[in-house]
Amino acid sequence: MKRRLSSAATAPKTVFTDPLAEVLRPGQSIELLKELHILTRDGKLNQDSRRKLKQVYHLCQFIEPLLDEVLGRQDTLTLADHGAGKSYLGFILYDLYLKERPGAHIYGIETRDELVEKSRELAARLDFPRMSFLNVTVAESIGSEQLPATIDIVTALHACNTATDDAIQFALAKQARHIVLVPCCQAEVAAVLRKHKNESFGKTPLSEIWRHPIHTREFGSQLTNVLRCLQLEAHGYQVTVTELVGWEHSLKNELIVATRTDAPRRNARERLQQILQELNLQELEGRFLTP
Repeated sequence: MKRRLSSAATAPKTVFTDPLAEVLRPGQSIELLKELHILTRDGKLNQDSRRKLKQVYHLCQFIEPLLDEVLGRQDTLTLADHGAGKSYLGFILYDLYLKERPGAHIYGIETRDELVEKSRELAARLDFPRMSFLNVTVAESIGSEQLPATIDIVTALHACNTATDDAIQFALAKQARHIVLVPCCQAEVAAVLRKHKNESFGKTPLSEIWRHPIHTREFGSQLTNVLRCLQLEAHGYQVTVTELVGWEHSLKNELIVATRTDAPRRNARERLQQILQELNLQELEGRFLTP
C-alpha cells in the first residue's frame, strides 16, 4: 500500500527572486542609480522609477547602435548632450556602454549652475573621468573652446522650444555623424502662425488648418518638426522619425534620429522654402534655411 505524501511534501517550493534583477544590466552601478534617485537609498525600486528606467533603456536602445557604429570606424567617440539637466542619459550611457571604452568622452551642456556642479561632483565620486559638464547655453557651445572641433553624436532630449534648433545648428557646425532629438514645448512656429493669421486667411485656404487656437498650437508643433527634418535632409542627413515611448507616458514623444550621409536630399531645401512661403512663415527662413 502506497503511503500518502504529506501536504507539506507536495506543496511547491516558494521561489524568491530579486526584483532588481529584472531591470538592472550586468555591471551597472547601483550607486549611480541611487544618486539619480532611480533607486531609493536602501536599494529599492518603486513603480515610477521602474517606468523611468525602462524609458531611459528604451532610448539607449536607439543610441547604442550609433555608439557601436562610430567606435567600429575609429578608436575615439565624442558625444554632446544638450540641455543635460541631471544628466540621466549621459551617466547611464557612460555606465552601460562607455566606461570600458577609453576613447569615449561625454560632454553634458546645461545652463543651471547647481545641476552642472552636482554632475561634476557625481562623475568624480563614481570615477567617471571621461565626462565633462559645461555651464553654457546651446548657442554658446558652438564656439566654446571647451569642446572639440568635431562631435560624433549630438543628443537633445526635451530641449525646449528653439533649444532643439540650436542643438541642430551645433550638430551641423560640429559635423556630427549622428543626431538624436526629442523636441519639447515648440512655440515659436505657432507664434508666427498666430501673428500672421489674418493675413494668411487671404493668402491660402490652408490657413483653416490653424484657424482655431488649439489647432495653431498643435499644427505649429507638428510643422516645426517637419521643417527640422527637411533642414537636416538638406544638409545631407538621412532622417528617421518614430515614437520614443507609448503616448500614455509622455505627449512629448517624437524621436528624430539623423545620420550624416553627405548626400543631401535633392529637393529638401526647395520644399522647405516653399512651405515657409505658402504658410506665411518667411521670417523663419533664417532659422531653417541655414547655409
